[in-house]
Amino acid sequence: MQPTATVLVYSDDSNTRGQVRLATGRRPASDVPQVEFIECATPAAVLKELDRGGIDVCVLDGEAVPMGGMGVCRQIKDEVFNCPPVLVLIGRPQDAWLATWSRADAAVTLPVDPVEFAASLASLLRRKALLGA
Repeated sequence: MQPTATVLVYSDDSNTRGQVRLATGRRPASDVPQVEFIECATPAAVLKELDRGGIDVCVLDGEAVPMGGMGVCRQIKDEVFNCPPVLVLIGRPQDAWLATWSRADAAVTLPVDPVEFAASLASLLRRKALLGA
């Protein structure tokens, strides 16, 4: 059995979560494991899943309501021991500085571009595998 990578996707918008699933497919690149998703619609659910463990990468919607993904990212980077890499979805390219402020490991713009998103997610999965974390 091949290993799988667990990707947490946070957005209050089910369409955004769907875009992430579609852009990823079974795996974002041939050299990374297949992906299994855990979907969260609230910040509390994100924290609960991270406490449970086993998350390889987080994808957080910067446009989510009531708490955007950048705020959630900053919080989990401060509070979660060995926080997994975070990919933030941003509304505009000009918001990249906010993603940096939130300490996100990568950022892509909405709507999700499948090629850009898959490349960013695969890069974070590779990094996670190399670090062995």
